[in-house]
Amino acid sequence: MSQFPSNLSVEQQVAVAAVGAVVLGGVLWLVLRRKRPTPEEIERARREWLVRVGRITDGSLLDSTLIEDEPDAPGRLIFTYQIAGVVYEAAQDVSALPERVRDMRFDLPVQVRYDYQNPANSIVVAEEWSGIRLKA
Repeated sequence: MSQFPSNLSVEQQVAVAAVGAVVLGGVLWLVLRRKRPTPEEIERARREWLVRVGRITDGSLLDSTLIEDEPDAPGRLIFTYQIAGVVYEAAQDVSALPERVRDMRFDLPVQVRYDYQNPANSIVVAEEWSGIRLKA
């Protein structure tokens, strides 16, 4: 029993099936060959999204690690903040933002941007925003 309408000849049914296979193959090829975002692009998009829609709360810097070739700029910031009675401790890789974290002060509170639906998703600095205080 044929799956095609009965008013098509066998040659037309074969042609329709061939065109369908070519179109399906083309779509599959496009899906498999599309450019996948790099981890850096994914992290930048996350920071941009949190700057746009994230809520702000106060937090404290706990520690930092240094970038080997940038002695004045930290590579990772470890910070803590509290939302609805729950204390969160998080870390942010800031090695892509050395100019935004150079000469920062650890003795003052910071502002933390977080996702209100997932408060563990948070940042203290991004390309367009900074919640850290710099030395005068």
